Amino acid sequence: MKIRLSPQRCDAQLHLAQEGDTLFINEEPFDFSQIPEGATLPCHAIQTEWIVSDVLRQNGELCLTLLLPHGASAPAETLSPATIITQDGEVPLPPYDAIEETPNVEH
Repeated sequence: MKIRLSPQRCDAQLHLAQEGDTLFINEEPFDFSQIPEGATLPCHAIQTEWIVSDVLRQNGELCLTLLLPHGASAPAETLSPATIITQDGEVPLPPYDAIEETPNVEH
């Protein structure tokens, strides 16, 4: 699967996993196995707010765009994410927010 990410400031969290042509979004399965080569499933036919594009199969690969929630201090890799090419298993996502480091104060 080829997943593009569309960053959006949001308090919700996103967890993705893939098993074949099924994408699990926050543990809810979306089975795209019935989409033949060259066909498109319109975004409005999919019952989720996370998928924000049509889903198409191109060169044997499913392609879609998902919302990527992020915090107020999201790092650059989250605000301008690279396209993800997935494999079965958990799908790694950019960090939700920047990790704030506590300064090391010596007395």
